[in-house]
This record gives sequence, C-alpha cells and structure tokens, in this order.
Amino acid sequence: MLRYLTAEALAAYPRLRDSMHRDRTAQFRDRLKWAVTVDADGFERDEYDAMNPLYVIWEMPDGTHGGSMRFLPTSGRTMVHDHFPQLLNGADVRSDRIWECTRFCIAQGAGAHVAGALMLAGGELMRAFALTHLLGVFDARMVRIYNMIGATPEVLGSTGEGRDKISVGLWHYRSQDRQAVLRRARISSDLSEYWFSRSFGHPINRRIAA
Repeated sequence: MLRYLTAEALAAYPRLRDSMHRDRTAQFRDRLKWAVTVDADGFERDEYDAMNPLYVIWEMPDGTHGGSMRFLPTSGRTMVHDHFPQLLNGADVRSDRIWECTRFCIAQGAGAHVAGALMLAGGELMRAFALTHLLGVFDARMVRIYNMIGATPEVLGSTGEGRDKISVGLWHYRSQDRQAVLRRARISSDLSEYWFSRSFGHPINRRIAA
C-alpha cells in the first residue's frame, strides 16, 4: 500500500523508515555505485532528508519498504538547483506549484507494479495540490521504466552518453496518463484515493484539467 509521510511523520514508523534508508544504500551505493553518504547504521541519507520532505512509500505487508520517492517544492532548495542547474537550459522552475521528486528507489524483490504505484502517487499529489509539474533528475536506465509505466517526462537538458547519461525532466498531469499508470500499478482509482485520504485526512478534491 502507499503511504504519504513527511520526514517528521515517518519517525513514527521506524521499521519503514530504516528499511527505506537501507534500500537506498543498496540501490544507490551498492548497485549503481553513486558517491552517496552512508552512516554507521548503513542508512543512505543526504542534506535534503533533513529538510522535512514528503515521502511517498510503498509499504510491504510486513511493514518494510518496497519503494519510495521524495518530494520538495522548488521554491526552496532542491537537488536540481544545487547540483544540476546547467541542465535546466535557463528554464525557470522555482515555484510552490512545481515539486522536485528525487531518490526513486525500488527494493530488491519488490514487484514490477511498485514503480507504477510510485508514479501514480506523484500524479495524485499533482491533482490534490494543484501542481503544474513535477521536476526530476534521472539516469538513462529510468527512461525505459518511465516509458513502460506510461509517465514519460519532457526532457529539459542532458549530459553524458549511453548508460552515463543524466537528464532533468518535467512531468505534467494528464488524465489519460493516470489511467495508464493505474493499470500498470494494478491499483483501482478508489483505492488510490483512499490511501491518499488516509494519509492526509482529506480526499483528493482538486483536479487539474487534462
């Protein structure tokens, strides 16, 4: 199931929190060989985790992490602006209505539907908070995943070649994309909205026209 939790709220779910940070270590340091910071507990964390971001987390039946993404509004500090500004090609993406999504992580052994569920959750945030776009940095391997899910971004700029290619892209909400992602995630619209309302205490009541 999907949970939407700020970093402060996530503290109430230590099993979920700790397994998320360990899975991030396994993915970003061990498998992808990124130069990330891992603490003595084996947790991958960075400076943006300290900014009380919103996490979308797929929770497994045993209460552990199956996959996650992290969101911060672009009106404040973000990874794109701090580390990849050259890829924006002069685009103005600082807005309370544009959120950055980072640390897309899938636990080893999680089903293929988990990636779709996380992308679905990003769309639900756009619907609920009247966001115009999501902004994200992604590597070459993610292009196939986004295309497969049915959530392909508009690429603003890229650097590198082949498997080393890094891009910055924008996603905007389209109702037809939501239907495709629901199918990919194997989640009904009603269940997705229930998970959202359980986390935030109110239903998704703001819809953006396609």
